[in-house]
Amino acid sequence: MEKKNAWAAQAGMDEKIEAFAKAYCDFIDHGKTERECVSYGVKLAAGRGFEDMMAVVRAGGKLKAGDRVYVNWMNKSLVLFVVGQRPLDEGMNILGAHIDSPRIDVKQNPLYEEKDIAYLDTHYYGGIKKYQWVAMPLALHGVIVRKDGTTVTVAIGEAEGDPVFCISDLLPHLAQEQMTKDGKSLIEGEALNLIIGSRPQEGAEKEGVKARVLQILKAQYGVEEEDFLSAELEIVPAGKARDMGFDRSMILAYGHDDRVCAYPSLAALLDYEGTPEYTLCCVLTDKEEIGSVGATGMAARYFENIVAELYALTSTYSELGLRRALSNSRMLSSDVSAAYDPNFASAFEAKNCAYLGRGICFNKYTGSRGKSGSNDANAEYMAALRRILDDEGVAFQTAELGRVDLGGGGTIAYLCAKYGMNVIDSGIAVLSMHAPFEVVSKVDVYEGYRGYCAFLRHAGPLQAR
Repeated sequence: MEKKNAWAAQAGMDEKIEAFAKAYCDFIDHGKTERECVSYGVKLAAGRGFEDMMAVVRAGGKLKAGDRVYVNWMNKSLVLFVVGQRPLDEGMNILGAHIDSPRIDVKQNPLYEEKDIAYLDTHYYGGIKKYQWVAMPLALHGVIVRKDGTTVTVAIGEAEGDPVFCISDLLPHLAQEQMTKDGKSLIEGEALNLIIGSRPQEGAEKEGVKARVLQILKAQYGVEEEDFLSAELEIVPAGKARDMGFDRSMILAYGHDDRVCAYPSLAALLDYEGTPEYTLCCVLTDKEEIGSVGATGMAARYFENIVAELYALTSTYSELGLRRALSNSRMLSSDVSAAYDPNFASAFEAKNCAYLGRGICFNKYTGSRGKSGSNDANAEYMAALRRILDDEGVAFQTAELGRVDLGGGGTIAYLCAKYGMNVIDSGIAVLSMHAPFEVVSKVDVYEGYRGYCAFLRHAGPLQAR
């Protein structure tokens, strides 16, 4: 039952693995926020002949088998389709992943000066260990939307010569009291204040450092302090993805969760050639790290609404047909798994956990302590996927997220399963998940891509339910 290391199983594929890893690193270097991922994804899709589906809707057009379309949803989620030969109500083969990652967000009224240092006040996003985010180089990404509706795109701290930012920490010599605290309170959320300046503006009578920052923002970006009210600015680790290890077998980067599943899912759909039997879909969604809430999260009805539009473009629309299309679909909820870490072995159950370098990972169920909040996929569906992957020679493994009583987690799987479709979590094993820099194996990333390709080509309906 123990799975072999995928590097040995896929000997002779080094060039393909390295080429795919490079393409993946380009994606995450250009996509440190959900908006940047959508922008980069749309660019890739347009280059592969995908059209804007809503433009087809506005033009009163129709779609036929083989057509390739996408929907950019509020610049934060992206849905792509390759229209199949069979009617949509016979279901789709769907790959779904999220493109938001744990980070620190800038508040709406953030800018202040304290003792000749200018700061941005923040609110962290998702499950982070706050102490990991101090005393390291940080970058600022996002958009500032002026009152007239014009948008300024911000990405500071990534290019050669850019300044970076930082959140300070207390020196060990004065940290005796701090070091008695537990991990949760070692750094408080209100202490995650981003240092952005320390030089006062000449002639300023008070708050000169803040005045100089505002002068720079006005000169370089044409924005005023009030424009922070309509800004979405995200603080992320500065720097590009890097090869890790003497053997360069791993990738160290910010945002593997869940872009390490999002990019292979997107690439699998973009690389599909010909006209599929069943309609293929890739959905890259937002807000998973905070419960899939809001208009761009999977708990919203935007995906259902987009499928309804697709239905109307391919046949005569009916509500029952839409329900059948969703219920008859097959989905891989592409999300990461916690890789076994020998440094923290007691957190795992060795027979049922993911391992770095053993291929794509399937979690039949997630949830926490008694499978609470879990999808728990059907055995019949898992059997069908085993056949597909074995026939294609894809290295895969199965896992749970840690010891039974220790913790757990959730994905978008249960939200899609509510339609009655078959869904299972499948993704890549990650070391140091939710840390500013996470670790994945290059061979796992490539096996994930191969697994998603095999699913798109061969998944079909199970026996009548």
